[in-house]
Amino acid sequence: MRLAVLGHVEWMSFARVDALPPVGGIAHATETWEGAGGGGAVAALQLAKLGGSSELFTALGDDELGRRSADELTAGDVGVFVASRTDPTRRAVCLIDRDGERTITTLGPRLEAHGDDALPWELLAKAAGVYVTAGDAEAIRRARAATVLVVSTRHLTVLAESGVRADAVVGSARDPAERYDPAALGHAPPRLVVLTEGADGGTFETAGGKRGRFEPAPVAGTVVDTYGSGDSFHAGLTYGLAGGLSDDDAIALAARCGAAALTGRGPAGGQLTAADL
Repeated sequence: MRLAVLGHVEWMSFARVDALPPVGGIAHATETWEGAGGGGAVAALQLAKLGGSSELFTALGDDELGRRSADELTAGDVGVFVASRTDPTRRAVCLIDRDGERTITTLGPRLEAHGDDALPWELLAKAAGVYVTAGDAEAIRRARAATVLVVSTRHLTVLAESGVRADAVVGSARDPAERYDPAALGHAPPRLVVLTEGADGGTFETAGGKRGRFEPAPVAGTVVDTYGSGDSFHAGLTYGLAGGLSDDDAIALAARCGAAALTGRGPAGGQLTAADL
């Protein structure tokens, strides 16, 4: 099953702290690490762990961090198709507190693929599922060639601009940046909308009027950090729908992916694998 992501990559610097510093304060890290993250990278790695491989259509700076990001993702069985940019690869700093909650500061503009970039877009027509978290309107139109198209609520404005109907839209009911506005997609409402609520599970609604709640999956271990849990959920939903699962079963799989990601260190530690299915 061919799976792909149209999304962004950030080179992440992580620091574990006892607590976030107050205004004017200082926090001392007890542990630090780095890795290729961002919604596109995390989702592509999760899809590769579930399906054996995945493809990522993205943009990176022509710099060392861009090359390190591509190499790290390739090592994770992700085929990386990169549009090179003169802007540097975006970096981000993530602080993890004693409860595992993450707080992120991005450094620089987000880089994303455009539909007119010289990338092998024809491969998307062979994909069973594509998850979109970044890309311009024309790139989304190209992604629509896949059998199943899942789009992040963070990208609603561009999805609306594309005129494309997504099979599913997924995001967080608690993150203001991921708020779902049905009016934004009045031209082409998705068949399925899934909104997560962290440890409380979440809600779903279909274009046919079916509404309901879903329960969170149990966390099999200690919560290490929350970074990447949401993007792993989104990838799990894409994998399930692309594989022909019912909405309920695809959401349940997504919840398992989100819970598993909590048990490993970000960007992609702890993610569910094919052996876990």
